[in-house]
Amino acid sequence: MTRAGHTALDTELKQLKSVERPAIIKAIAEAREHGDLSENAEYHSAKEKQSFIEGRIKEIEGVLSLAEVIDPAKLSGSIKFGATVTVVDEDTDEEKSWQIVGEHEADIERGLLNIKSPIARALIGKDEGDSVEVRTPGGEKSYEVLSIKYV
Repeated sequence: MTRAGHTALDTELKQLKSVERPAIIKAIAEAREHGDLSENAEYHSAKEKQSFIEGRIKEIEGVLSLAEVIDPAKLSGSIKFGATVTVVDEDTDEEKSWQIVGEHEADIERGLLNIKSPIARALIGKDEGDSVEVRTPGGEKSYEVLSIKYV
């Protein structure tokens, strides 16, 4: 994963442990004071949220414990993990830029492309000027690689 992805997950983990977890424990304690737990919607809602928070904490801790942080600025050459790639759709002439990142930091809306996605898999190993055929859920796409940057 990239340094930015690692930092974002680490920040989320700290938020969950230092803010969310204590808040939900307090909410559960307050809901318990309202009496009969079998019919207490606040209690059940808080316990459900606690379960979600604890699950997310375990998931993030697992990801971070196995993560290998890669600095894309130290890379160069053909497209690989960490590359920021600018392509042009050969059918519509629309330009798009994506950074190829790990699955836990991917966010297509922010231009962060999951390395396991069909587009990223097709781009890996290509150079500037290469043409790429990609089978996407929306159908066949053809892209030409305009630039490759490692920042």
